[in-house]
Amino acid sequence: MRPPLNSFCDQKASTAAAADFPILRSASFFVTMCTLHRRKIDRLDLAHEAFRKYALRGTQEFNVGVGRYVIMPDHIHFFVRGDDQFDFCKWVNGLKRSISVALGATSKRPMWQPGFFDHVLRNDESYAQKWAYVRENPVRAGLVDAAAEWRYQGNIVVIDRA
Repeated sequence: MRPPLNSFCDQKASTAAAADFPILRSASFFVTMCTLHRRKIDRLDLAHEAFRKYALRGTQEFNVGVGRYVIMPDHIHFFVRGDDQFDFCKWVNGLKRSISVALGATSKRPMWQPGFFDHVLRNDESYAQKWAYVRENPVRAGLVDAAAEWRYQGNIVVIDRA
């Protein structure tokens, strides 16, 4: 039986995932990062700016592509894909750290829950279904009337399929 991919990215989990899922290195992932105790992010504009900056740097310097994303008050959803050198856990942890620094989080008051939730996208349908659901999050939360009105979403590179 294969281990679940909602690992906390410790050495053991990373090694097990890589051994059991040899295709992961070039896979597309759907990721959700949640704030600690689902605490609200006070400055979504700063979180959005830090997210975009980190994602753009990943594209330009590390061949990591962030596709569509939605930043909610207490969590972030995004799609990401990297090349054969992509260290998925390290990259996501770096993203968390980057946003934390931008928002002034400290080790005494951390911003994120340990780990994150990830799902390997296996086909085009999975990507489309996930995006349709994620895109409507701000509407379901009562933050906007239409998904297109939510300012804290976007697309860094086109990832149109798994």
